[in-house]
Amino acid sequence: MAKVLPFHGLLPTPEKAAQVAAVPYDVVNSEEAAKLAEGNPLSFLRISKPEIELEPGIDLYDDRVYAKALANFKRLCEQAPLKLDQEEHLYIYRLKMGSHVQTGIVGAVSAEEYNKNIIKKHEKTRKDKEDDRTRHVMTLRSHTGPAFLTYRDSAAIDDMIEKLTAGKPLFDFTAPDGIAHTLWRVDANSSRMLSDLFANVPYLYIADGHHRSAAAARTAAECAPKNPRHTGKEDYNFFLAVTFPASQLKILPYNRAVKTLNGMTKAQFMQALSAKFNIADTSPQPSQPGEFCMYLDGKWSLVTPKFDVKALGVIECLDVSILQDNILASLLGIDDPRTSKGIDFIGGIRGTAELEKLVNSGKYAVAFSMFPTTLEQLMNIADADAIMPPKSTWFEPKLRDGIVCHNF
Repeated sequence: MAKVLPFHGLLPTPEKAAQVAAVPYDVVNSEEAAKLAEGNPLSFLRISKPEIELEPGIDLYDDRVYAKALANFKRLCEQAPLKLDQEEHLYIYRLKMGSHVQTGIVGAVSAEEYNKNIIKKHEKTRKDKEDDRTRHVMTLRSHTGPAFLTYRDSAAIDDMIEKLTAGKPLFDFTAPDGIAHTLWRVDANSSRMLSDLFANVPYLYIADGHHRSAAAARTAAECAPKNPRHTGKEDYNFFLAVTFPASQLKILPYNRAVKTLNGMTKAQFMQALSAKFNIADTSPQPSQPGEFCMYLDGKWSLVTPKFDVKALGVIECLDVSILQDNILASLLGIDDPRTSKGIDFIGGIRGTAELEKLVNSGKYAVAFSMFPTTLEQLMNIADADAIMPPKSTWFEPKLRDGIVCHNF
């Protein structure tokens, strides 16, 4: 069974929640973060991206970056202020983006269950990013950015959430990007009852936040030996997560832009591509799995495999795998997309116009518009203990940092 446990949440006052809440650290660069935080001393980006208050170009792993994060966190606790709930609670967090609504449970999940694969993964992590998040968490002694988890739907959990959200929320604000954020604090008794319903949920799945989750497991492993009275129930053994039913989540495509044609002319590339793929004129977005759209030389083309996709394995049949194995690696020289400098990944929220802009600028040679990976594919791959290709999914809307923190 999966555990989603009540905890002592650290929250801003309702009046300041909108000022404090900020986009996750890993969806903006330093320049974008500085612009978003400009004029707002309470922005949580000053904790998650503290380099914005230091000299431009500073190494993001410099000691001063983590020291600034801690100083800003302490300041925010005093000035916002951030207040620690005296009882253990679960919280219910609803996001609304246009007509799309998703409602999840904010709770503490287990580092041990992450290690035992009860919290299932579908991506590899990078050591440098794990190191950074682990150091950030250990410096602050707080999980400030939630992992984004999902589970196969439970009618009992849905029913209880519906009842609990009938009351007045603690926070309710719309962020500058138009996404509405609503938070309810669940009373202590109902929190225990809702937590108990997860006894019938065998697994949780990481949708977004593999590095946060890996860092949390490393944090627990670092803290345990330093505590001579370690029991496994201490707060450092658990980390912050928002857990949503799978049917409510929205996956957008993760598109690709490639800088060169690997020494080929456009005509040579098209000839090589046509050996394995059918190519036809099209609109910028694919309409179904098993196809993708390509922007080259000011024109969109529909690209579909000539080979039998159904004969491929659970990983190989993914559109992102077909693209990687048969075009990016074999034709364009992108052998390892995790480390290659020749490719960039463009979140679907930016739209296909961003792909056109990149190629038209001359800095990129070709771009590919993908059909979104499905939640069922993600969970099936995680169940098989397999790893998806990098940048296979882009979830929207994004959770906000700073709405609830989990200290230890």
